[in-house]
Amino acid sequence: MRLLGIDPGLQRTGFGVIEVDGAQLHYIASGIIDTTEAARGDLPARLKIIFDGVCEVIGRYQPAAASVEIVFVNVNPQSTLLLGQARGAALAALVHRDLPVAEYTALQMKKAVVGHGLAAKAQIQEMVMRLLRLPGPPGKDAADALGLAITHAHAARSLEALGRAGGIAPRVQARYRRGRAG
Repeated sequence: MRLLGIDPGLQRTGFGVIEVDGAQLHYIASGIIDTTEAARGDLPARLKIIFDGVCEVIGRYQPAAASVEIVFVNVNPQSTLLLGQARGAALAALVHRDLPVAEYTALQMKKAVVGHGLAAKAQIQEMVMRLLRLPGPPGKDAADALGLAITHAHAARSLEALGRAGGIAPRVQARYRRGRAG
């Protein structure tokens, strides 16, 4: 199964694509969607770049599912709102392309990839490089996105095993149909 990880950001949105084959993880692609070509104050243009960029990544790599980082609340509320809008543009692109979306906090991703929730960016880059057998560390935003894809690969495998054992089944937080929650 091919998974897409998205690390949303207003200036740089990271993406990472991996292939999951049983317990094996294989690197497919990673990079950033850079919005700095738009004027700093032109929020709609930046959001369109993110939306279009995520759609392009989906079209090119054809993932079966996606995972996105959940926004945390910053000290600066304005930064949090802007980050939330960037995340919304990425989510809109994912659901526009009918991809199932899982959401993970940075803490969950760090625990899944590095083993503890206080991992530094360099530790995430190093572990992603090792787990995917890359020749060098990916950039910070791409490493976080790949980490989210890896996190989802591990979580999906665990939920699937629990479902087969008669335990819990994966649950969708909310689904929207014809403008109503159902």
